[in-house]
Amino acid sequence: MLRRRQRAEEETAPVVVRGESPAPGRRTGPWDAADDYPEAERVDLGGLRLPVGPGFEIQLSMAGDQVDGVIVLVEESALQVNAFAAPKRSGIWDEVRAELAREVVAAGGSAEDRDGPFGPEVAAEVPTQGQGQGQGQAQGRQPVRYVGVDGPRWFLRAVISGRAAVDPEAARVLEDVVRGIVVVRGDEPMPPREAIQLRLPAEARQAMEEQQGARQEELRPFERGPEISEIR
Repeated sequence: MLRRRQRAEEETAPVVVRGESPAPGRRTGPWDAADDYPEAERVDLGGLRLPVGPGFEIQLSMAGDQVDGVIVLVEESALQVNAFAAPKRSGIWDEVRAELAREVVAAGGSAEDRDGPFGPEVAAEVPTQGQGQGQGQAQGRQPVRYVGVDGPRWFLRAVISGRAAVDPEAARVLEDVVRGIVVVRGDEPMPPREAIQLRLPAEARQAMEEQQGARQEELRPFERGPEISEIR
């Protein structure tokens, strides 16, 4: 009798469909463009909105003719940021972090996982280019921090080098830059790990075009114009 009553209650009970629980709102950056992020002075680079501050020098990294990353220089420290597409339902930082560590070790450096302000990161010492090539010379190494953040359909990689890689006070400035970044992923389909393309701000594009036009008119082939760092 109890079994029949229980079965009848189960058949008449409302059906509860358990869907995916919504992702909790972000309490800190880097932010997604759809987040309710705090206002700040940012430079619009298309796929990234980068916070700027006094004493910042901003350079762009290139992949061929495309802008794929940005570098922030502050005193004796540097921050390089790149954004990539990622799967909708899973992050890629665990996989990328393991790959970075293997590449650093294979190149003659050292790498280890550690906890940082954004979660797991890689603390590494990478071989310094141009050193250790001569006979009897020890290979130089540079401390570097690899930071990764998985977002909704995007992944942000930050590389901290220079003084900020070893000095917590210097690192705090660049970590705040990462926290203030807004990633504009867009709705178009992109394969995982494809770089989210960036662009020069409108003012910078106009300035470059004007300077290039003036250079052509004056026929000064050795005059230095706007400099953009190229990282391959």
